[in-house]
Amino acid sequence: MALRRLAAGIAAGLIGSLFAIGASAQKTQLTVYTALETDQLKAYQAGFEKANPNIEIVWVRDSTGVITAKLLAEKANPKADVVMGVAATSMAIFDAEGMLQPYAPAGLNRIAAQYRDSKNPPAWVGMDVWGATICFNTAEAAKRNIPKPETWRDLLKPVYKGQIVMPHPASSGTGFFDVSAWLQLWGEADGWKYMDGLHENIAQYMHSGSRPCASAANGEYVVGISFEYRANREKAQGKPIDLVFPKEGLGWDLEAIGIYKGTKNLAAAQKLLDWAASDAAMDLYAHNFAIVAVPALSKPLPNVPADYGTRLVKNDFMWAAKNRDRILAEWSKRYESKAAPK
Repeated sequence: MALRRLAAGIAAGLIGSLFAIGASAQKTQLTVYTALETDQLKAYQAGFEKANPNIEIVWVRDSTGVITAKLLAEKANPKADVVMGVAATSMAIFDAEGMLQPYAPAGLNRIAAQYRDSKNPPAWVGMDVWGATICFNTAEAAKRNIPKPETWRDLLKPVYKGQIVMPHPASSGTGFFDVSAWLQLWGEADGWKYMDGLHENIAQYMHSGSRPCASAANGEYVVGISFEYRANREKAQGKPIDLVFPKEGLGWDLEAIGIYKGTKNLAAAQKLLDWAASDAAMDLYAHNFAIVAVPALSKPLPNVPADYGTRLVKNDFMWAAKNRDRILAEWSKRYESKAAPK
C-alpha cells in the first residue's frame, strides 16, 4: 500500500510538472522594443501580464536613438512585435517607412487627439508626455558661487563654463527634443546660434537622457539637462537638486506605442495596445509623468509646476521626424567633439 501511495504521489507530481510546463509553453512571448526607463519596466510588465496571464513580454531596451537605429536596421528582417515607450518623432519615421501596423486600441476616443497619430486607425498612440527639466545641484552651486538658472539663455553665461552636461541628441530622445525645440522656438538661425554658445559651456554630451541628471545629482557637475521623471526620482532619493523649468518653454515628446508590421503575434500585440491605452496603464504612467495621454487621468507630481502643460513648446512631430537626419548631421558637425565615449 505504501508503495502504491508513493507511486501515485510520484505520478501526480509528474502530471503537475508536465501541466506547468505545458502552461508555460502555451504563453505567447511578445518581443517589445522600448526606450522606457529600466525602473519603469517591472511595474508596466506586471500590470499587463496580470491582465493577460497567457502573454509574456520580452523587452529589448536601449536609449531612443539606439532603438530607432536598431529598428531601421532590422527593417528587412524584423524581430520586434511591438514598439513601446519610444518617442512619437521616431514613431513618425517608422510610419513613413511602412514599418507599423495601424490599430485602434479599445478606448482610443479617450486619448487626446494631439497625443496620437491622426490617421484612422492610428499607426501609433501616445502614452505620456516627457519634457525638459534642468537638474541643478544646489550644494555644488553654493560651493562654487554659481547662481540657479531661470532660462535657457542663462546657461550661456561664463559662470556655467564646464559645469553643464546634456544628452547627445543622436542617442537620446531627450537630447533630440531639446535640439528640435530650440530650433522651433527661435528659428533655425538663432537656434544654432544658441547651441553654439551653449557648446562653449558644455562639459560633455552623454548618451542617455537620464545620465546628465544623475551626474548633476551626484555632484559631478552643477547643471544636468534632463527630463522631469529622472529629476524627480533623483530628488526623491535625497539628492541636493532643484528642478528648473526654463521660462522660454520646454522641449518635449510623447512616449508612444505601436505594432510592428508583420508580427506573427498580432492578437497578443493588440492586447498590449489595448492595455497600454487603459485606465490601469494610464494610472501607472501618471506616477511618473505629469501629463498622460488621457488628460483627465493626469495627476499632480511633486516638484512639477501646476501649469506644466502650458510651458511645453509647440512641437511639430512631423517636422522633427522629417528633418531628424539633417538636424543630427549638422549637430554632429558642430558639437561631436564633446560627445562622451560610447
